[in-house]
Amino acid sequence: MSVRLEKIISDVTGESINRMKAVSGGDINDSYYVQTMDREYFVKVNKQGPEAFFNREVEGLNKINETNTINVPSMIDVNDHDDLSYLILEWIDAQKHGDERQLGEQIGQLHNRIHNHFGYPHFTYVGTLKQPNDLYGSWNKYYRDQRLLNQIQIGESLGVIKGEREKKIHQLLERIENLIPEKPDASYLHGDLWSGNWMFSKDGEPYVIDPSFLYGDRHFELAFTELFGGFSNKFYEGYRSTNHIEPYYSDVKPIYQLFYLLVHLNIFGEVYGSSVDRIVNYYVG
Repeated sequence: MSVRLEKIISDVTGESINRMKAVSGGDINDSYYVQTMDREYFVKVNKQGPEAFFNREVEGLNKINETNTINVPSMIDVNDHDDLSYLILEWIDAQKHGDERQLGEQIGQLHNRIHNHFGYPHFTYVGTLKQPNDLYGSWNKYYRDQRLLNQIQIGESLGVIKGEREKKIHQLLERIENLIPEKPDASYLHGDLWSGNWMFSKDGEPYVIDPSFLYGDRHFELAFTELFGGFSNKFYEGYRSTNHIEPYYSDVKPIYQLFYLLVHLNIFGEVYGSSVDRIVNYYVG
């Protein structure tokens, strides 16, 4: 594949490749560092990529980029149309040391960009799981019907949601409209903002990568940043300097984290089952 990939990259960039090596880039794709005479690139490849997999990522990067709030890598080329899907991005000399307060400020600024509907007009992906979408006038209906219900149905088909867990989680679904706000601000959200999806450039500038973009309650995004850690107090100080956190956040944080725990339950299995049960029991007893 490397010969074929090298030819693709050379044809796209018009440059001869000096060096190409495999690098870490997640569990879903094969990832490469590519160096030419003039530039460096980050290339992701999937031999059997899901429908529009990389194109949806590019859409999300473009949506974030158009806000002029936080950096994303520049897209060079994308292909989702044959047996070798790929995405070519500019290479960022990434580091984890930088001003996390600035990162928080810029995410707060991103969340200040508002849409008039919740959701997204096209399906996206959370990991490799297809995420159905539509545009809704109500946030709690979108979150119930497109987010939680979809993951519950996937879990039922996989056999990880059954029995008492299945009974209680459907009871929770029936109460959603009383548990989360109907019409908060429909903020621009990265959608998959965990510690592996942000970095600093060698110049110390914050970047975000690998979005699962949507318009939604910004507290949904904040809840995920707290689920697995990786964000310092400086991040939240910076966030509060450019955006506010509503008093209801502490009440909805567990139910917003439930979505991401269901995703992990469906991908990685029962190791996340007790965390799902804890949140469901918190709301329905």
